[in-house]
Amino acid sequence: MAGLVLSGCGIKPLPQSFAIPTKGIIINNTHPSKLIFSHSKDPIFSSRTTNPFRFSNWAVKVSAPLRIPSLDEQHLEGERDNRSTSSDEEFVKKEDEFDAGSPPPFKLGDIREAIPKHCWVKDPWRSMSYVVRDVAIVLGLAAAAAYLNNWLVWPLYWAAQGTMFWALFVLGHDCGHGSFSNNPKLNSVVGHLLHSSILVPYHGWRISHRTHHQNHGHVEKDESWHPLSEKTFKSLDWMTRTLRFTLPFPMLAYPFYLLNRSPGKSGSHFHPDSDLFVAVEKKDVITSTICWTAMAAMLVGLNFVVGPMQMLKLYGIPYWINVMWLDFVTYLHHHGHEDKLPWYRGKEWSYLRGGLTTIDRDYGWINNIHHDIGTHVIHHLFPQIPHYHLIEATEAAKPVLGKYYREPKRSWPLPFHLLGELITSMKKDHYVSDTGDVLYYQTDPKLSGSKRR
Repeated sequence: MAGLVLSGCGIKPLPQSFAIPTKGIIINNTHPSKLIFSHSKDPIFSSRTTNPFRFSNWAVKVSAPLRIPSLDEQHLEGERDNRSTSSDEEFVKKEDEFDAGSPPPFKLGDIREAIPKHCWVKDPWRSMSYVVRDVAIVLGLAAAAAYLNNWLVWPLYWAAQGTMFWALFVLGHDCGHGSFSNNPKLNSVVGHLLHSSILVPYHGWRISHRTHHQNHGHVEKDESWHPLSEKTFKSLDWMTRTLRFTLPFPMLAYPFYLLNRSPGKSGSHFHPDSDLFVAVEKKDVITSTICWTAMAAMLVGLNFVVGPMQMLKLYGIPYWINVMWLDFVTYLHHHGHEDKLPWYRGKEWSYLRGGLTTIDRDYGWINNIHHDIGTHVIHHLFPQIPHYHLIEATEAAKPVLGKYYREPKRSWPLPFHLLGELITSMKKDHYVSDTGDVLYYQTDPKLSGSKRR
């Protein structure tokens, strides 16, 4: 619904391009069913196709070399030819097995080298154009809803405006990563304006989110939607445990997380003495808390100007829809894949292995509206890449990532299919073991409704 309203406000689908090699194909006489792509001096140009489900306009130019089979693999290929049919099936089955928790055969530098250099370039004018676009839509939606003041319009407005508040958060998120521009002052000013407008303490969140990226996939050190250990899970009172895994309550958690963090952790994003921060960051935290307070005071004052009911309709309900978007998207970045994904602790954890457990998601029309934040794996590994280059960077990195990259399921115009994945995950992904270094979510039968694990 939000997508329908917003598309009418100037956000329209953009054609998507896919790289299709057109030259350098050689028939392998030994195995006619196989094609070998020879190297060519000509660049690979993309042919245009239109995809009704994603809207970022991008073209792929991948210069990464194609993978050449090793001598061991050629030897295995010869062995397969001599096997019986049943043995061959067993070999294929074994060959197709993939352990997501195993160390990858590539390094972070290999992924970096595969990404075109221009994907790292930050264009502050382009970044600001997205801010102008989004702020104009927010103000336009509010003015139109207030003018029409019709109960047939208000639900459409809430869905659209709540989605746009979430889009503002994503742009402020880019400021926090420094992918908005190379100018720290510009990033800080824009980040404060955007995040304060939706009641987020910019520096407090920026610092804790940095901790999340630096420790993604680590059971104890990760900051956002990390697993509870079995001991912590069982120590929760019945009410807390139930609310944490019963929808819609987890999708309303973000303001409470800002205030008190997650179970098992202490501190507040508003308090400069919180253990989230070090001494040199206290002034930044105070600045953000003052900005947050000023915005809260302005909202209170507007209640006396336009009335509390009008403020609830114009700001209050869209704010909570924004919170639901935030919790929904960030949760699904790290949960809900059809195959269980690992979490790590101890020596098994590394920055690369932790980042590879994140998941890309397709949000249909919303991809363009919320600045392709669903293209999340490359963002987690290289948060300095601007959002408008993430899709191209991801396509370039796929040949290196191989099976460690999981293609997102294609979405309809609106991503209703992700609701099912959220519900399933909430029923299954409850805690991880207190022991071990490569861990997978376990299920509490009482929460899942089953009789046993």
